[in-house]
Amino acid sequence: MKNSLTHEQIRELRFTHRHERDKKLADKIKGVLLLNKGMSYAVVAEILMLDEVTLRRYEKKCKEEGMVGLLECKYQGGKSRLSAAQLTSLEEHLITNTLTTASQIQKYIFTIYGKTYSLIGIPKLLYRMGFSYKKPKIVPGKASYALQKEFLQTYKEMKEKLGVKDHIYFSDATHPTHNTKPSYGWIKKGKKNDVYIKSNTGRKRLNLLGTLNIDNKQTVVIEKETIDSEAIISLLEGVAQKQKQGKIHIVMDNAKYHHSRMVKSWLLHHPRVKLIFLPPYSPNLNIIERLWRFFHIKITNNHYFETFTEFKDATSTFFHNLKDYQTELDSLLTENFQTLPLVANLS
Repeated sequence: MKNSLTHEQIRELRFTHRHERDKKLADKIKGVLLLNKGMSYAVVAEILMLDEVTLRRYEKKCKEEGMVGLLECKYQGGKSRLSAAQLTSLEEHLITNTLTTASQIQKYIFTIYGKTYSLIGIPKLLYRMGFSYKKPKIVPGKASYALQKEFLQTYKEMKEKLGVKDHIYFSDATHPTHNTKPSYGWIKKGKKNDVYIKSNTGRKRLNLLGTLNIDNKQTVVIEKETIDSEAIISLLEGVAQKQKQGKIHIVMDNAKYHHSRMVKSWLLHHPRVKLIFLPPYSPNLNIIERLWRFFHIKITNNHYFETFTEFKDATSTFFHNLKDYQTELDSLLTENFQTLPLVANLS
């Protein structure tokens, strides 16, 4: 069948092969394309590890029924499939419009292209096109891409001016609740293999306030009844006591208590300590947020604590023994900032 395929047919077959996950269908496409190049049945059969009878059957299907016949098991009942141009158009639509159900996409394909797919066939089509079923990533609605870029430039300049004994810290509060947090994990299939974890009904929580030294990964973490100006000053005093020389630059968000008169007064009497404020709605730039997430992975996710005291003790032990996780934290707590995507990518 040398040179029996049109340029458009070759293009469609190559496009389909690029997105095909079914090995049998991929071999069909490769077989037809190689035969079209003039290769013998014996050579193609050896390359694809098929027999010549199977190759001739693929060739006959393609000649008599076209590509619809060749790929009929790919779509319901051998019905006419989307062309390469239509697949490209569908891909562009799905990239700019996140549809949540197979029925929505089924209806769209029928309305726009006049082609019918089964509900079972839609997910298979989408997987072959390179799509997966996942949630969009959430970013703060009022966050500013420009302000975040400006902060990163300011941060870079601050780093360049640091003295030998100066250090940068990232600070934030977190409020872990005494309750079991179920989290994904690899569990054997089947209802009989379901994993069950006890949960608590209480709502008691810890109020933690901490700083992370970005250079040596050392932390100061304190627990308070409430996070307010007094708690902030206690934290700042703890950091100043730990770093007795050099300037202390602490990056934090714009919470009201960070700007209180009490805190400002304390800063006037402790000129070594400088507060650097993040742009509004920018938790993605606060590296200590990663430490909080790491804490949840190690302590709260899929772990049950009978009493609040047990939960509190486990939390305290974790932060007092961070050196046990040094290798993991060294790769996690880096200055590889997670910046916002461009506004053009936001819905």
